[in-house]
Amino acid sequence: MASATYTVNCSILFTDLPVLDRPAAAREAGFEAVEFWWPFPEPTPSDADVDAFVRAIRDAGVQLSGLNFAAGDMAEGDRGILSNPAYVKVFRDNVSIAVGIAEALGTKAFNALYGNRIAGVADVIQDDVAADNLAYAARAVQPIGATVLVEPVSGAPRYPIKSLADAVKVVDRAGEGNLRVLADLYHLYVNGDDVTGALGAYADRVGHVQIADAPGRGEPGTGQIPLGSYLAMLLDRGYGGYIGLEYKATTPDPFDWLPRAERGRGGVDTSSLAALAGTREQ
Repeated sequence: MASATYTVNCSILFTDLPVLDRPAAAREAGFEAVEFWWPFPEPTPSDADVDAFVRAIRDAGVQLSGLNFAAGDMAEGDRGILSNPAYVKVFRDNVSIAVGIAEALGTKAFNALYGNRIAGVADVIQDDVAADNLAYAARAVQPIGATVLVEPVSGAPRYPIKSLADAVKVVDRAGEGNLRVLADLYHLYVNGDDVTGALGAYADRVGHVQIADAPGRGEPGTGQIPLGSYLAMLLDRGYGGYIGLEYKATTPDPFDWLPRAERGRGGVDTSSLAALAGTREQ
């Protein structure tokens, strides 16, 4: 069984703190890695804002394990700009900035959210734009040895990538060797994907994993998803990357379910997997 490491998504956790204070809070909680959605309000932030973000990661002593490319206004329902014909230059300018951050911090994974379907623009045009942009991003991050990810998402009716198979098709069409799929077990489960079957079929295509429980997108163990079984399956098939904690805090200590000894590098322990909703497995 492979060894994986937990990473805290600081865009959905520690939201009571300013963005730049969150990496240090994750380190204080015992974690050695963090990930972020695009942490700036605009796709092309100032050099000063980028420098402040890089400094916050370094000062906290954590690894920035993953970073989303700019995805529009997430609070208003946007879910990416990859497929938007009007945003090709914006997306590619953003890729350049993201690569600079990654070079400074040793980040090796980027999430490229596909984007919602746009009324009045043919799906085939949007898919062509997405394939071209995805290939562009993959080539841009290749010199630093990084991977670009495509993620199925739930709760966004106009977002066309719903299943792991959908994401694999997008990756295959773009055709670059450093493209992988992001298996967010919460999104897959909520979307009604055959998660066990999908992981069995595509485990070798998974470049990153994220978890939350359902209903509610809360901490592991608060819902019905057999996260323990799913993670064990991935580890058994050789997944040894990061497992992103991308859930909403619903308890005073959102990490109470995870022993502190398992929060650092290589800390995903099979003896703890049963605790991840294992008592409520289907």
